Amino acid sequence: MIPTLITAASSLLDKWIPDADERARLAHELATMAERHGHEIAQAQIAVNQAEAGHRSIWVAGWRPAVGWVCVLALGWHFVLSPIGATLAGLAGYTWPDIDFDMGTLLTVLMGMLGLGGLRTYEKAKGLTK
Repeated sequence: MIPTLITAASSLLDKWIPDADERARLAHELATMAERHGHEIAQAQIAVNQAEAGHRSIWVAGWRPAVGWVCVLALGWHFVLSPIGATLAGLAGYTWPDIDFDMGTLLTVLMGMLGLGGLRTYEKAKGLTK
């Protein structure tokens, strides 16, 4: 939607701004407006993330590790504990319940966490955080 609005606004510049240099400057300003806004939002989120991660209270800074541990537990259950349990139950003559597991959602969360974890490791290696 934003590119459509930018294109429409740029086409109006021809009608209202007679100076070609000024028109080009304003067209460039319009074209980079969305990118600048996105960059500002990302910078604000980074500042919030840093404030949360640096907080000493587990209720503020602890949610990220909690999400990570939930992912670890879910992956451990799905790939280690459940297959071992199914094998042992089968050997003992029992059936193991087949639980439908939504790996897509789990992996989406996990990949996001691993990406953030990589940045955190970089910060610690550079001595930027405690």
